[in-house]
Amino acid sequence: MNCCSLLPFMLGIPLLWPCLGTTENSKMEDVKHRAGSHWRVKRGWMWNHFFVPEEMNKIPYHIGQLKSDIDNGNNSFQYKLLGVGAGSIFVIDERTGDIYAIQKLDREEQSLYTLRAQVIDTTTGRAVEPESEFVIRVSDINDNEPQFLDEPYEAIVPEMSPEGTFVIQVTASDADDPSSGNNARLLYSLLQGQPYFSIEPTTGVIRISSQMDRELQDEYWVIIQAKDMIGLPGALSGTTSVLIKLSDVNDNKPVFKESLYRMTVSESAPTGTSIGRIKAYDNDIGENAEMDYSIEEDDSQRFDIITNNENQEGIVILKKRVDFEHQNQYRIRARVQNRHVDEQLMKYHREASTTMIKVQVEDDDEPPVFLRPYYVFEIFEGRPRGSLVGMVSATDPDQRKSPIWYSITRSKVFHIDENGTIITTNTLDREISAWHNLSITATEENNKQQSSAVPVYVQVLNINDHAPEFSEYYETYVCENAGSGQVIQTISAVDRDESIEDHHFYYNLSVEDSKNASFAIIDNQDNTAVILTNRTGFSLQEEPVFHLSILIADNGIPSLTSTNTLSIQVCDCDDDGSTHSCSNKDFMLSIGFRTKIIIAVLICVVVISGFIFLILGLKHRRKQSLFPEKGEDFRENIFRYDDEGGGEEDTEAFDIAELRSSAPMREQKARKTIHADIQSLYRQSLQVGPDSAIFRKFIQEKLQEADTDPCAPPFDSLQTYAFEGTGSLAGSLSSVGSAASDQDENYDYLNELGPRFKRLACMFGSAMPPNN
Repeated sequence: MNCCSLLPFMLGIPLLWPCLGTTENSKMEDVKHRAGSHWRVKRGWMWNHFFVPEEMNKIPYHIGQLKSDIDNGNNSFQYKLLGVGAGSIFVIDERTGDIYAIQKLDREEQSLYTLRAQVIDTTTGRAVEPESEFVIRVSDINDNEPQFLDEPYEAIVPEMSPEGTFVIQVTASDADDPSSGNNARLLYSLLQGQPYFSIEPTTGVIRISSQMDRELQDEYWVIIQAKDMIGLPGALSGTTSVLIKLSDVNDNKPVFKESLYRMTVSESAPTGTSIGRIKAYDNDIGENAEMDYSIEEDDSQRFDIITNNENQEGIVILKKRVDFEHQNQYRIRARVQNRHVDEQLMKYHREASTTMIKVQVEDDDEPPVFLRPYYVFEIFEGRPRGSLVGMVSATDPDQRKSPIWYSITRSKVFHIDENGTIITTNTLDREISAWHNLSITATEENNKQQSSAVPVYVQVLNINDHAPEFSEYYETYVCENAGSGQVIQTISAVDRDESIEDHHFYYNLSVEDSKNASFAIIDNQDNTAVILTNRTGFSLQEEPVFHLSILIADNGIPSLTSTNTLSIQVCDCDDDGSTHSCSNKDFMLSIGFRTKIIIAVLICVVVISGFIFLILGLKHRRKQSLFPEKGEDFRENIFRYDDEGGGEEDTEAFDIAELRSSAPMREQKARKTIHADIQSLYRQSLQVGPDSAIFRKFIQEKLQEADTDPCAPPFDSLQTYAFEGTGSLAGSLSSVGSAASDQDENYDYLNELGPRFKRLACMFGSAMPPNN
C-alpha cells in the first residue's frame, strides 16, 4: 500500500493537533527560558509537531526540522538528538536540524517517542539553547486484521427452537487505533450456516433463523467473518468457526417396528417365567428415549410386561400358569409410551404405538390330577378285613390319557386296587387310632416319572365295644370300730368308647355281694358312687380284707356292663375312729416298701463292684505271667560280686571264664580277615537276622503258653516279646571278651575304610604303640 497516498485521508482530522501543540510548546519554552537566566534575551525553538506514518515504504523518511530562532544559517550551530530511539530509529542533520526516521515503525508496538534536542555553538562549544523535549507520534494505518481471541467456539441449543433464539455471541478484536478513522470498526457476517442461523453485524450475536430437527442433523458448523473499516474497500477481515450442537427434546414417540410377535410357552412353566421380548424404537436419546411397556388387551389376565431399563426392551412374563388342554393359544396387545414427556410436547405423544403378541402354549407330559385336593372317608371300627373305605380317582390331563395305577405310601392297615378303591387289611380299633392319614400316589403307566399324591383322611367311627371300668386303682380302708352308714370310698368310672351323648354310668353290687350285709353302694347319678358300711364293727384278725364286686353299666347301644373288684382292708384305727389314723398304716407300708427297694439297689451295686474288681485282678495277674521265663533267664545271666574293680586292665577281680561260659561263645574270626571280608559282612548284615529255628521255637512256646493260660482274656491280644538271637556275623562287641586278643591284632586295615574311620585308624594304627 502507498502510505503517501493515504496520508491526506488518514491524517485529516489529526492535522489539527499542531495548532494546539504549538501554543502549548511556546508557553513551555517561555517558562524554561525565564527559569534559565534573568539577563538573557528571550529565544526559543522553532518546530511544529512531528508525525510519522507506520510501516512507511521510503527509508529514510523525513519527519521535520528542528531550528533555533537565533540560527541565521551561517552553519555555526550544531544540532544534537538525545533520548530513546535517537541514533537507532531517528537521526538529525547536525547542520540543518532535519529529523529522519531510518526504520519502519509499528504503531501497535509503540505509538509515540519522546526525544530531547540541543543546539551547540561550534565556535564556543557551549549550548546556545537549553535542552528541550519534543514528541514524535506514529500515525496509524490499517495494517491489522481482526482476530477472534476466544476460539474455539461451541454452543448447544435445543432442537426445534423457534426463530430468533439466541445461540452464542462471538467477538473479534482489531489492534489498529480505534480513534484513527474506521481502522478498528468491525462488521460481522455469516459465510456459512444459512438458512438456519443469522448474525447481528455489529454485536456478533448468532441467532436461529429456522427450526432444526436433531434427528435429521445434530450439529452444524457456522463460519463467521469480521471486517474492519466497516466493510469499506481495502478493509481487512478475519474468520472463525462455531460448532453448534442440537440438544434432544422429546419430540418423537417410541414405535414398534414389528406389528406381530410370536412366542411360545410350556404349560409347565411356573409363574414369572420370561417367554419373550419386544422392542420399540425411539429416535430421541437419553432420558427422552426411556419408555414403559404395558398390556393393553389380555382377556385371560395371564401375562404381563416389564421394562428392561438397560436396553429399553419389554419382557413378556407369565403372570398365571397356562394349561394346554384348557387353552393352547393366546392373543394379547402391548403398548409403549415415553416415560418423561413435557406438557408442551404432548402433541407428539397423543397416540401410543401398539403391537400384537401371539403366545402358543406347548403341551407337556403332566402328572395325573386327582378330582379332589384331599379325601375324607369314614368307617366303623371292628369291621372285618377287606371292608370298603372309599374310592379316589385321578386322570391324565394330557391328550393321550395314559392309564393310572394307584399305591399307598407306608400303610399296613389299608390297600388300594387299580381302580382307586381303598379297603382295610386289618380290623380297625378307634380306641387305638381314631384317624388314619394316608398318602395315595397316582402314577402314569406310560411314564413312571409322572406321578402325584393326594392326602386321604380316614376316620374310624366308634361302636360300643368297651365296657366302663374304674378310672383308677382304689386302696380302700375301713376301721375296726367303724359304725354303720360310714362312707369309706367314692368311686368313678371311664369308658374308652366315644359317645355322641355324654357318658352315663350305673353302679350296682353283684348278686353275691348284694347279699353281703357288710357294705352298701349308693349311685350319685353323676357318674360317681359311694361305698359305705352296712354294719358296726369289723375284725382285723377274723377278716382283714373284703373283696367287693361292683357292676358298672354304660348308656351305649347296646349297653355294656363290667365287673370291677374293690378291695377293702380293715385297719387298726385310733379310738377316735379317725380315717387319718388308718391312712398312717398305709404310709408305714409304703415306707417299708421303699426301704426294701433301697436295700436291693445297694446289694446290686456291691455285687457289680465286686465283679469289676475281680476282672481287674485277673487282668493284672495275667499281665504278670506273660513273661514267666524272662525272669529266670535274667537271673541265670546276672552274677553278683562284692569286689570293686580296678579299671579296664584289672581282670583279676572277677572270673572272666565264668562270664564267658554263661552263654555260648560266638566263633571269632581272626582280625586280620576282617579287612578282606568287610564288604561281605556288610551285605550279610542286611540279610541275616536272628536264627530262624530258635526264633520259631521261641514263638511256638509262647503261643502254646498263651493258649493254655486260664487267665487269658476272652479276646484277641497282642503279645510283645524281647529276644536276642545268636550267631551274629559281627561277633561279640563286649570289651570283656576282646581283652585277651586286642594286643595281637593289626588295625592297619582301618586306613582303607575311608574318612569315617580316620580317627580310629589314628588311634589303633601301627604308628602308635600296640598297647595303646
